[in-house]
Amino acid sequence: MIPDFLYSVTSGDIIYDIETFPNCFTVGFLHVDTMQKWYFEISDRRDDAASLIRFIHLMNEQGCRTVGFNNIGFDYPVIHSICMAGGYARVEDIYNKAMDIIRSNNVFANVIWENDWLVEQLDLYKIHHFDNRVRSTSLKVLEFNMLMDSVEDLPFDVGISLTSEQMDVLASYMWHDIEATYLFYKESLEQIAFREVLTKQYGKNFMNHNDTKIGKDYFIMKLEEAEQGCCYKKIDGRRQIMQTPREQIALGDVILPYIQFNHPEFQRIHTWFNKKVITETKGAIKDVNCIIDGFQFDFGTGGIHGSVDSQIVTSDEEYIIEDWDVASYYPNLAIVNRLHPEHLGELFCDIYQEMYNQRKSYAKGTAENAMLKLALNGTYGDSNSEFSPFYDPKFTMAITVNGQLSLCMLAEALMQCEQLNMIQINTDGLTIKYPREYKEWVHSVCQWWEKLTKLELENVEYSRMFIRDVNNYVAEGVNGKLKRKGTYEYDLGWHQNHSQKVVAKAAEAALVHGKDIREFIMNHDNHMDFMLRAKVPRSNVLEWGGEKVANIVRYYVSTDGDFLEKIMPAAGPIGDYKRANKLTDYYFNMIKDEVGDEWDERIHTKNKSKYEERRTGFHNGYTVMLCNNMQENSVVDINYEYYIKETQKLVEPLR
Repeated sequence: MIPDFLYSVTSGDIIYDIETFPNCFTVGFLHVDTMQKWYFEISDRRDDAASLIRFIHLMNEQGCRTVGFNNIGFDYPVIHSICMAGGYARVEDIYNKAMDIIRSNNVFANVIWENDWLVEQLDLYKIHHFDNRVRSTSLKVLEFNMLMDSVEDLPFDVGISLTSEQMDVLASYMWHDIEATYLFYKESLEQIAFREVLTKQYGKNFMNHNDTKIGKDYFIMKLEEAEQGCCYKKIDGRRQIMQTPREQIALGDVILPYIQFNHPEFQRIHTWFNKKVITETKGAIKDVNCIIDGFQFDFGTGGIHGSVDSQIVTSDEEYIIEDWDVASYYPNLAIVNRLHPEHLGELFCDIYQEMYNQRKSYAKGTAENAMLKLALNGTYGDSNSEFSPFYDPKFTMAITVNGQLSLCMLAEALMQCEQLNMIQINTDGLTIKYPREYKEWVHSVCQWWEKLTKLELENVEYSRMFIRDVNNYVAEGVNGKLKRKGTYEYDLGWHQNHSQKVVAKAAEAALVHGKDIREFIMNHDNHMDFMLRAKVPRSNVLEWGGEKVANIVRYYVSTDGDFLEKIMPAAGPIGDYKRANKLTDYYFNMIKDEVGDEWDERIHTKNKSKYEERRTGFHNGYTVMLCNNMQENSVVDINYEYYIKETQKLVEPLR
């Protein structure tokens, strides 16, 4: 018999999460409009399988959309398997299914494709591109970044058989994760709305696309509309990606004709690029640099960079600081020079140009403008992906090499002014300081460069720059607006580490506004800004005061806490002598069989060290206080001296 409450389902978004243990499966649903909750359990104490299956179908009938965090990759495949079992799902089978998903090396092995969904899925994990290795972010990390009162983990190990009391704790933990997902859903409403507009306008489902994929798929759609089969083609009944792989690339072949230099050091770099032949793009350009008038230009596969270090640069009545950026540098470099992946031909340039012009016709802030920006900017990176129809590493190198050399031509021309100083150069622009009397001349040089390259420069004037290095600085515009980079940034992305924001805020207050560091820190009343996050992989252990704690914890540096340590497993059998490098297994085992557990210079390290657990302490001798539950913890023992010293590290070198 189906419970009556199931029939109260109405259309709208429904947040959900599952938990799986050998003898207990739980799933909870939260309707975002009505805040109604539904709970189902399959365990050795109850069996809601039939009700859950009916509920899934009811949600579909009512036009609901279920929302989760990594639900497409994990939660939904588990629920789908329960539905396919037709009400006869055993809890041990559900757990085994979950473990198969977790342990699988093939991300597609357990995916349920959209056409087979029993109810629509929206995955916040995918939308924010947390499935990218460098952006990987867990829900627990988001709880920390969203400043939730509680970031507590389960008080028992994963994979154990639960008592009835522990099942109740598990249910409570699940509802906490649903609350966290709901909060992140509200933070994601703009991204969701953006995807809804695009899906409706272009007749393609963009809902679970990250920004990069949206741009790429739109570009592909426009290319295929113009020439079917240019990106994907069916060969022997299978879809094949059209690409242009390269066994080797002579970089001299990609350098544009207008590239030339007068300074011997730039000429040397130009010659190096002309002679360089590469077999892969990764690490193809490294340790390539030149120094001109004391400023070092560093060239790399991703772009050029260079900066003065540990300085405060100021403008005044005599000197001006200007930042010059190339508008949409990499897309326009391809458009104006007709650069393209070989297999796509000049159609690529035509569509690229069309999208660039189209974007300018839409106001900033519109979904169309945002999507076209993604399409324009994402293509360069995708041209170096072996999984993309844009793949042609020669095109990748043509963009990055010419981007660097063209920018150096601008730098060389500007540096003809003896009183002009280079401040920074980075990928798509440069920053300079020069006498105000040369402003007209500087602008004429920039106009010359624009005419030569057919590219457009945009400039911003700064009053001050507080520079640690090229990736860490604060720039103050003449309008008072601040641009923060690296360690000075505290308005961070969701995938970034939001630890000890008070340090960046105090550094800015000291540098920009002349505030006293100690006074700022000690009077700062937002305790969340003092919090730090520790996170270790499952193979490691966190210990606080010698006791094991969760693998993700929130804490602050305190005067009355305990030491926090990370314990990493030994790299070999504990107590054995460490193995020497560059030995084959055959040789090592042969000598090991001969000598047993004794040290031998042929197979062991010379210092006779042995394998042991590796311990690393946090914050070099400072004690910390865990603060996973703000409702239970009162923050009264902050070690202000630690935060003051951390701030001084950002401020004092510049003074």
